[in-house]
Amino acid sequence: MSENKHFDAVVLGGGMAGVPLAMRLAFKGFKVALIERDKLGGTCLNIGCIPTKAMIASAKVAHQAREAERWGVLSENVRVDINKVIDRKAKLVTSIRSGTEHNVENNENITLIRGDASFTGPKTLQVNGTAISGERIFINTGARNVVPDIAGLPAIPHYDSTTMMELRELPEKLLIVGGGFIGVEFAQMFRRFGSKVTLVQRRNQLLPAEDEDIAKALQQVLEQEGIEVLTNTEALRVSNKDGLKLMAKTPEGERTLIASHLMLAAGRKPNTDSLNLELTGVETDERGFIKINDRLETSAAGIWALGDVRGGDMFTHTARDDARIIYQNLLKNSSLSIRGRVVPYAVFSDPQLGRVGLNEKQARQTGYELKIGRYEGKKVAKARALGEASGLIKIVADAATDKILGASILLPEGAEVVHELVAAIKIEATYRDLSEAIHIHPTLAEGVSSALGGVHRAASDSA
Repeated sequence: MSENKHFDAVVLGGGMAGVPLAMRLAFKGFKVALIERDKLGGTCLNIGCIPTKAMIASAKVAHQAREAERWGVLSENVRVDINKVIDRKAKLVTSIRSGTEHNVENNENITLIRGDASFTGPKTLQVNGTAISGERIFINTGARNVVPDIAGLPAIPHYDSTTMMELRELPEKLLIVGGGFIGVEFAQMFRRFGSKVTLVQRRNQLLPAEDEDIAKALQQVLEQEGIEVLTNTEALRVSNKDGLKLMAKTPEGERTLIASHLMLAAGRKPNTDSLNLELTGVETDERGFIKINDRLETSAAGIWALGDVRGGDMFTHTARDDARIIYQNLLKNSSLSIRGRVVPYAVFSDPQLGRVGLNEKQARQTGYELKIGRYEGKKVAKARALGEASGLIKIVADAATDKILGASILLPEGAEVVHELVAAIKIEATYRDLSEAIHIHPTLAEGVSSALGGVHRAASDSA
């Protein structure tokens, strides 16, 4: 490629926001440079959503095979071939990524450039020694795993969510530090593969953003499967003398945890530190995430940020919606905004947690008086028939208007069931609107109807 190549648009990062935005702009005749240092598809496709869910599916099959007698099915000598699990995952990822690569490479208006990009000025960059400039710059460089500050850690072999999925030996004793989405999913996955698992969480509950009753219900499921869950526990130091040992501070005092493998699941940090953003006028927060307005515009004219690098909700579906908003505003002269958008998400534990809107804790902090409906999974006929009756449904409504504010669905396929509530919140429906709708019997969604039918003013709210 010649020096000082100029484009109508430069997209930094070929993730789940960058690729669709580049494709849409290219279809409209923009000359687009798509810069990617690794594989197209970003975190979700290559090391996140898709591969983890493929391995979680294998783990669930193993779990059900071991527990098959509960369903009247006899099975013996259930074993997990971790190599075949990983091979299946890799084949799936390669298949999906190849389609993405084909679409990009066959679009004559996209120039795919492999390498690390850094800014040399407000709208100029350098990639592999070549100068590139663009009328518009879109930053979609994503985020990476945080390495927590634990004494002795640099000298100790450890894993994260990426490297654990390439491990071709089943850990005998897996110790996971971090009780968020990733820690919970991997703890259950590897327990079902056959590892002994201890999950260490420094906060007072798993999934700190969730309501306490939801977090406790999920913790009970994990503990029933044999996972040791330690909350209010801080990892202090680690050593590898006479085996891997983590010294932790618990409510009962200091405790030594012994493991064969250590996994860290301590959050994410943005990939902005090597971009030289100080040369562009793009402002970042104290953690390095790019500051944006409601239209995903940065503090520098002609530069946008989308996906994980802008902080906030870091999900594939929000990244894709970021691309949609930017495209519509740029090409269709729309005035779309991320303000107030309804963003659901899920924890792909078993049962799954599907979440949307405000939970009880968040709604109270916002100042709402509430009506709340709860319904236990063990009361849902379909869940009992499936033999998967753990969990809890919780609906939060505004006591003044009866409008649904949020929902937590901890059920089998909770990530699917929650979409009924996504639509309800989007159209500002009341809980009565939904409770009066006929639900098929027997279905898991019928449990939502039952929870809605039990919505009432919480005892802690004034009458």
